[in-house]
Amino acid sequence: MEGLSPILMFALMFAVFYFLLIRPQQRKAKQRNLMLGQLKKGDKVVTIGGMHGTILEITDDVVVLRVNDATKITFDRSAVNNVTAASAAAASTVTIDKKEEKKEEIKA
Repeated sequence: MEGLSPILMFALMFAVFYFLLIRPQQRKAKQRNLMLGQLKKGDKVVTIGGMHGTILEITDDVVVLRVNDATKITFDRSAVNNVTAASAAAASTVTIDKKEEKKEEIKA
């Protein structure tokens, strides 16, 4: 019985770390990957460096942004931090996906 107490303490500490640190980080990574997978032409995005632009071209690895009327800049797809305004076609898909995620969270 004496040897069981330290094992229970370590298990409890791991459970606390899992639910407070690891699980939320995994959830954020999943949402980010989903957002990167749904990028479309016409989406207005912000890069990790703070550059605002509209997607002109997109491939599996590269995104070409129009920053102003004449400037085009090429970024890695992973450099996109968030979408500020989705194109009309993508906006309806994102709304539906968010509703499905909420239903999954309620079931779980």
